[in-house]
Amino acid sequence: MKTIRLRAGKERSLLRRHPWIFESAIAKGGGDSGETVRVESAEGAFLGWAAFSPQSKIRARVWSFDEKQRIDASFFIAACAQAISARARFDIQSDGVRLIHGESDGLPGLIVDRYGDTLVAQFTSAGVEKWKPAIADALLSATGLTKLYERSDASSRALEGLPEATGWLRGEGATDLVLREHDWKLALSIAEGHKTGFYLDQRDSRHKFAQYTRRLGFQRVLNCYCYTGGFSVAALAGGAGHVTSIDSSGPAIEKAKANVALNGFDAARTTFMDADVNASLRAFAAEGRTFDAIILDPPKFAPTVAHAERAARAYKDINRLAFKLLEPGGVLFTYSCSGGISADLFHKIIAGAGSDAGVDGFITERMGGAPDHPMTIAFPEGEYLKGLVVMRRQA
Repeated sequence: MKTIRLRAGKERSLLRRHPWIFESAIAKGGGDSGETVRVESAEGAFLGWAAFSPQSKIRARVWSFDEKQRIDASFFIAACAQAISARARFDIQSDGVRLIHGESDGLPGLIVDRYGDTLVAQFTSAGVEKWKPAIADALLSATGLTKLYERSDASSRALEGLPEATGWLRGEGATDLVLREHDWKLALSIAEGHKTGFYLDQRDSRHKFAQYTRRLGFQRVLNCYCYTGGFSVAALAGGAGHVTSIDSSGPAIEKAKANVALNGFDAARTTFMDADVNASLRAFAAEGRTFDAIILDPPKFAPTVAHAERAARAYKDINRLAFKLLEPGGVLFTYSCSGGISADLFHKIIAGAGSDAGVDGFITERMGGAPDHPMTIAFPEGEYLKGLVVMRRQA
């Protein structure tokens, strides 16, 4: 077994059971891509078993902190079964579920979503790539399913020195699916959709928005970065009078229209715009248009902390414009999925946006990913999705 030895003092995060070991923390040692290595402190004390990644700045990711543990096929059978059984304890009102959430489930770099009878997996690190066949078998064994599709086309694979890989790993079937979520249905493509095909992490936020719409009677809703219309369908399900949905992807807009039709809503209650969100917000402001409720769910502006400053300006700008378009008493659901933007920083950005817009508001809720996208005590980086529900003060 190959060994890596850390520099003095660099063992502290591992003693707190944080799974990442950066290149700068390693004094000596290494291994092949995905190989399991023994991790030791500067004094030679055992710290963990980790998957080595010679091209990534995160040079190793810990599988286990137990010296007696062996990283073999049985390890992955047990880890997959444990992660999947945990989901049975969550209140998930959908047949679309995240079964494995990477480091939070002790399987760094592995994402697995279930859509009905189909599994979709992303292998984004060297370690899970090496163990892909064993993991595929473990997933089917734990779920009793027969179909597993791979969506290993995330940009993070390049950082690991891995090529993109997509297609059926086990079995085969349709790639255009329909999932049930709360009281509505949503169509998706596991072959072409974002991530594994859909944004399951916003499931509870969509339900929350439907509840707000029903309770407060929103008539004019604006859904920015609407993608395939999940929030638009939620708004209509809550009784919204009219929903305007904007996205710069024409194919996404067409799928959003189809999802409105799939749920039997009148198309006359919707407007879809294949357009730039920022430019559209500015045009609405110039026209004097306002909305009772606005959703801002943009793509990732800051993948790392290094991008935070530039991303903060972008988040502030769109939120400032949204506040100007929001009716007094109206509600803004605003989100950041950027790992480089902390919850505290996001709050400050929204506060600055409100100040610049001359708007104050009550933060009525803090939102995050659905419970099947967990953040653990030892791995706070799992909190990538942050959201605030802001009710504008009435004059």
